[in-house]
This record gives sequence, C-alpha cells and structure tokens, in this order.
Amino acid sequence: MLDTVSGFDPGNTIETDVVIVGTGPVGLFAVFELGLLDVKAHLIDILDRPGGQCAELYPEKPIYDIPAWPEISGQGLVDRLMEQIAPFEPEFHYSQMVSALNRLEDGRFSLTTDIGTHFVCKAVVIAAGGGSFQPKRPPIAGIDAYEGTSVFYAVRQMEAFRDHDLVVVGGGDSALDWTINLQPLAKSLTLVHRRDDFRAAPDSVNKMRALVDEGKMRFELGQVSALEGDDGQLTQITVKNKESETVLPCSRMLPFFGLTMKLGPVADWGLNLHENLITVDTERFETSEPGIFAIGDINWYPGKLKLILSGFHEAALMSQAVGKIVFPDKRIVFQYTTSSSNLQKKLGVL
Repeated sequence: MLDTVSGFDPGNTIETDVVIVGTGPVGLFAVFELGLLDVKAHLIDILDRPGGQCAELYPEKPIYDIPAWPEISGQGLVDRLMEQIAPFEPEFHYSQMVSALNRLEDGRFSLTTDIGTHFVCKAVVIAAGGGSFQPKRPPIAGIDAYEGTSVFYAVRQMEAFRDHDLVVVGGGDSALDWTINLQPLAKSLTLVHRRDDFRAAPDSVNKMRALVDEGKMRFELGQVSALEGDDGQLTQITVKNKESETVLPCSRMLPFFGLTMKLGPVADWGLNLHENLITVDTERFETSEPGIFAIGDINWYPGKLKLILSGFHEAALMSQAVGKIVFPDKRIVFQYTTSSSNLQKKLGVL
C-alpha cells in the first residue's frame, strides 16, 4: 500500500491527468490511446530522449513484427510514434526517475523525481520496459578509460564504425547481429567469444561462419585480456585462451555481455510482483494498487508475451480504464478513428 499524504504546494507542482513512467514504444502509444479520450499525459524517462531500449540499444536494427511494417528500424518506429502522438502535445521530462510516489487524501497521486520535479495526477501508468537497465561491463582492466570514445555498448549510428578495425565481443543475438550488419562497413572485423558455441539464432551463426570462411572477417576463440591505446583511443587488444595469446588491431570495440535489469524505485511502491515483474489484471492492466497501471515488458499475467505488439494492445485497454478514472461522470463511447469525425478532428486530419 502507498502512504497517504495530506497535500502539496500547487505553486511548484505540475498537475495533469496521467503520468506515464517510461517513453519506450508502448509508453508512447499509450499517449495516443489516452489522447483519443481527451486524457492529458506527462512522461518521465531516465534516458535523455524517447524510445527506451529501441532507441538506446538497437536504433538501426530492423524489427519485423510491427503490423503493416514488413521492416522498420527501432529508431524508425520511435520516430513514427512521436509523429503519431504529436496532435496530443504530450510533455516529456527526461534524465530523471520517479523517486517518491504517494496517494493524496483526495485519491490522486503525488510523484516526485530524483531532480525534484513534482507531479499530481489522477492515474499512473508504468511503461518502463524491464525497469532501469545498463550494459554489463566486461571484466577488463582499464576499460572505463576507453568507454564512449572507442568502446561502445550499443550501436546508435552504424556509420560511426565505418573503416575501423572493429572487434565485437560476445556470443548472443546482439553480438552476432551487429557482426553481420557491420562487417561490410568495417576495415576489419573480428568476433571474440570464449567458446565455439553461441546463444544466438542459428541462421545468424551460419551467416557469421560463412563470412569467416570467405575471409571477410575473423573469429577468435578466447577472451579479451588487455587493451592498448592512448587518450581513450584503442589501437590494439589482446585475446587470450588456454593455448595462446593473439594481438589484434582494434580502433573500435563492441562488448555485448547483456544487460543488468533493475526494477528500481518501482520495487518500493508496494505493488504485487511476480519474479520482479508487476502483476496486472487483463481487463484493465491495473496493478494491485487502484489507479496504478502497468503495460509492456514490465508487467506479468498468465500467457504474457514480451512483444511490442502485446504492449500496444495493453495500452488500448488500459486507456479505456484510465478514461473512466479521469472523467468519472462522462460516458465513454467507443469509436473508430476511420469513421469518427470527432476523433479525426483530434488527430488534425479533418
């Protein structure tokens, strides 16, 4: 249960209908569904831009299971969603996270971020993906001196790796996908993995091995044991295995050791959890705390699929429930955007 507090200072408070925690694709689409019901939303994200993991980890990686888009990049999807919600003029608050959440005596919620931004709203929507996340740093001495200059944990622009001696480290889908996608751009490319067995899709592994057989890239069995360079710029690395050491030219390195996921302050909000995910019902996608909803990868219910598509469905049903909270005396009539002139006016197409 949340603590109940008596009041707030209206002079230093942003009052709105809903606060959405998280600006990934599901959080962004929630703005659209809420906007159709005249529900105003503010959004908070720990990142410095919208898009969540799509924009942070694989902005140029293609996504193939978004309806009507046979192929779209992570950043492309975010851009289209931002365009779609523009008519509703959502307000974004980046580089901050909710540090305190309480219920007011009048039933609304009081939220404060770690930089002191204060909100009062009628409902809270948690769309924070897997929670706050950060890449796992490989155990290589001195790697922090190269991070952000020649060692990167995500690919935001493929062109940044053109004509470089590139080393990709890891054996999962991210490592194999970027090995295949960046090989045509790189001056040289080496994939390093501690064993000749991969956790990636078999098709990706086969493509990587074909590139090795064609002499277009190298595969080194072992682990990166040392880095060399000056002023943050790598020049070479050492790969060590049980039998030998190999020195490789390297001006850019991409370690993919997975992510450390943390639920963060949400874990302290008194919500019912299932294996570190927030349990919800499948009618309203409401949590155990009335008025607080959870959509996307951060929630759990029987049969849950962690797909963007599923999150969009959850956002639509959540919005109907939130609309009744924000406008308790208003009869909400279900309408289609294809036939409703009212909705088309809201979208600016009529």
